[in-house]
Amino acid sequence: MLVIWGRKNSINVQKVLWCCEELGLAYERRDAGGAFGVVNTPEYRRMNPNGLVPTIEDDGFVLWESNAIVRYLARKSGKGQLLPTDAHRSALAEQWMDWQVSTFWPAIRVLFLGLIRTPVEQRDNAAIEASRNGTLAALRILDQWLQHHAFVAGDSFSIGDIPLGAGVWRWMALPIERPALPNVQRWFDALAQRTAYKDVVMQPLS
Repeated sequence: MLVIWGRKNSINVQKVLWCCEELGLAYERRDAGGAFGVVNTPEYRRMNPNGLVPTIEDDGFVLWESNAIVRYLARKSGKGQLLPTDAHRSALAEQWMDWQVSTFWPAIRVLFLGLIRTPVEQRDNAAIEASRNGTLAALRILDQWLQHHAFVAGDSFSIGDIPLGAGVWRWMALPIERPALPNVQRWFDALAQRTAYKDVVMQPLS
């Protein structure tokens, strides 16, 4: 049985859960991280020395880093549903997965944490606004790309859409001004039609 360690409101855990639901994989999720603790116990640190979530155990195989887990599960499933077989589309999917980690999440992190996990009296409003502007600049790059592509790796949904989809939900759900990004909006609307996305990702932010 596949075991997923991590709290369900974590963006990185949501990536893995969403992937599993898309693939129809059976799994057991165990609460860890945040208010649940666990991640600093010796037992957990033996699995993941970073003390972060998610971590998976799959019949004795342990893996951490959410995007690596998504890639692993898509490859292991053997169904070809999420992992493009074409070399170019596969590379594009992984490019946008990496971009979510290297560019999009660093841009939105301060905005998300500032508005959702920081008391009003402790907020750095200048930093929050700078983060909003930085996130908008990043999303304009994605919007330009999606002008000519239905999904990030081409005409069909793939692993490339999962990290970004989990991240963009934060942008869409935050109480902020959002200038029009028509291609991102169209792509987001397509994701919102997917049952797994609605069930796993489109939850109140916390």
